Amino acid sequence: MHDLIRAVVDDGVFLEVHRHFAMNIVVGFARLGGRPVGVVANQPAVLAGCLDIDASVKAARFVRFCDAFNIPLLTFCDVPGFLPGTNQEWGGIIRHGAKLLYAFTEATVPKLTVVTRKAYGGAYDVMSSKHMRADFNFAWPTAEVAVMGPEGAVNIIFRRDLDKSPTPEERRKKLISDYKARFANPYTAAERGYIDDVLIPHETRPRLINALETLQTKRVERPKRKHGNIPL
Repeated sequence: MHDLIRAVVDDGVFLEVHRHFAMNIVVGFARLGGRPVGVVANQPAVLAGCLDIDASVKAARFVRFCDAFNIPLLTFCDVPGFLPGTNQEWGGIIRHGAKLLYAFTEATVPKLTVVTRKAYGGAYDVMSSKHMRADFNFAWPTAEVAVMGPEGAVNIIFRRDLDKSPTPEERRKKLISDYKARFANPYTAAERGYIDDVLIPHETRPRLINALETLQTKRVERPKRKHGNIPL
């Protein structure tokens, strides 16, 4: 993920913060077309890029910092889901994960998102998806925008079909292939308006710069209230 970020930002310069805490998510500052941006990115090299409690809190605080100082947000999404396990559940993964969702949703700065690979389930929603008021959402052809991975989805959705099949392994391979062709790609999401465009990777930097220039005059009308009620 560091290589990807440096390939996109100006001069390959990326100032990462909180580097050694919750390393499954990367946050830091860079410039894009001469303008400062805050970068939030899943790190698939650590815990496969899953969101856990620490990563959610780390990213949520960074997003709110950027919003407080009017710094646009650039998100790179490669997330297979929230980290499973009883320790995470007892520690309040839903409550802490909701902090990141709240931070992205409440932020009024320009928000750009690039889905590079996996974008599964609720973790995809949390990572500045179109559903969370992101302004421009792009995806690479390698992106998989779905409820869950093909293998797990087929085992659940087609369980009875597989039980009845005389050749369950061959049937499973066929169903996984069909699922990938139908759902595990960015084009189905683009049809529904959740992705603005599917980019060839070398188009990423110029398209992000153009999108950021488009959003320079962004203004958001806020509800007439004292403040929101962040999940604490």
